[in-house]
Amino acid sequence: MRRRRRSFPDSYGEWAVVAGASEGFGAAFAAELAARGMNSVLLARRGDVLAEVRARLQSTHPVEVRCVELDLADDAIATALADAAAGLDIGIVVYNAASVPIGPFLSNTDEAVQHAVDVNVRGPLRAVQTLAPAMCERGRGAVVLVSSLSGLQGTPHVAVYAATKAFNTHLAESLWYELRPFGIDVVACCAGAMPTPGYARTFGRDVPGMLAPEEAARQTLDRLDRGPRVVPGRVNRLAAQLMGRAVPRKAAIRFIARDTKHLT
Repeated sequence: MRRRRRSFPDSYGEWAVVAGASEGFGAAFAAELAARGMNSVLLARRGDVLAEVRARLQSTHPVEVRCVELDLADDAIATALADAAAGLDIGIVVYNAASVPIGPFLSNTDEAVQHAVDVNVRGPLRAVQTLAPAMCERGRGAVVLVSSLSGLQGTPHVAVYAATKAFNTHLAESLWYELRPFGIDVVACCAGAMPTPGYARTFGRDVPGMLAPEEAARQTLDRLDRGPRVVPGRVNRLAAQLMGRAVPRKAAIRFIARDTKHLT
């Protein structure tokens, strides 16, 4: 039986955990999951903004939403996740949070690099280690690790971000194989640029093929059982294929560098 013919709560479980849910893509995932009947635990640093997201979701959908104010770079992330999930039928985990050091690698501070590693690498590792075992015991569930087209090749001027996103892609692809026997779907969402507040703060300009975060979240969730990699948006899928197959690696990096040179 294909899961897509059943409701999300029936297919995966009644609750979702969304890390980095205060705005943009994370908030879009929370909204799409609520529309599909999923209760959710939302995690982010800004508790007041999370409360606003919770109010919107509960005013438009018959779901329960809980908020956990947490810096995902914190050493206590595993404990906080375990406490938040205690007693809940966690069916879907979405790790969306990211830290993006801007500029040439050698100009990035130690603090910025460490924060990116903590949020972008250690965070998803801890999330999967903490929440996936119970899903495996129940024999159902799904994990979405939000990666980026930037992680498909070197991306000058956001080198640490690109490298950590490549890590997430490979982690998700590996877990897709390892967790399939336990009934767990895993996808790396290799998202392109989206008009989110975080993108505007970091990059500051639009690019061709930008997809609304709501649509990107919908396409990703529609393809949970078609892993290991999902690229939302037709233009983004074409770009990923061209950069990965038709364009030599050096040329791809040079092309991306021209697009990110304003970040120096």
